[in-house]
Amino acid sequence: MVITGCLKPGEIYSAVRWDVIFLLAGLIPLGIAMESSGTTEWVVNQVLGVGGQLPSYVLLLFIYVFTSLLTEIISNNAAVVLLVPLAAELAERAGLNPLTFILAVTFAASNSFMTPIGYQTNTMVYGPGGYRFWDFVRVGGPMNLLMAVVTPLLITWVYGLQAR
Repeated sequence: MVITGCLKPGEIYSAVRWDVIFLLAGLIPLGIAMESSGTTEWVVNQVLGVGGQLPSYVLLLFIYVFTSLLTEIISNNAAVVLLVPLAAELAERAGLNPLTFILAVTFAASNSFMTPIGYQTNTMVYGPGGYRFWDFVRVGGPMNLLMAVVTPLLITWVYGLQAR
């Protein structure tokens, strides 16, 4: 950024999103703790117990929608850190392609349109744009629904559901 002239050397420190750095610094150990304590295993067992007989695509759709909803109340970074290990474990235990499930989590976490909390850009335009919370739900809700239909289909089409 300095080489291209986007930032001056003195601006580097203030350009770093320290809130995101500290959020990830706190969440990475939480993800590790979930893995090592058996919480991830327990959640996967519960999901497979309830939805183990469902078609593979429905499990992928569930992970996508769950991540999308979680992203609306916590940051997208937090949702990814918490759910990627869970999604990968779920896919492996179900005999499915873990990459497909990981991609579903990452795309769902990035497609956060329904609240001003879910994504940094939403938060940035919320106040200065004079928007109300309901504006995000009204416009972002249908966008989230559209993405929940299209994205898992495209991920499945490109990467497939079955483990290779």
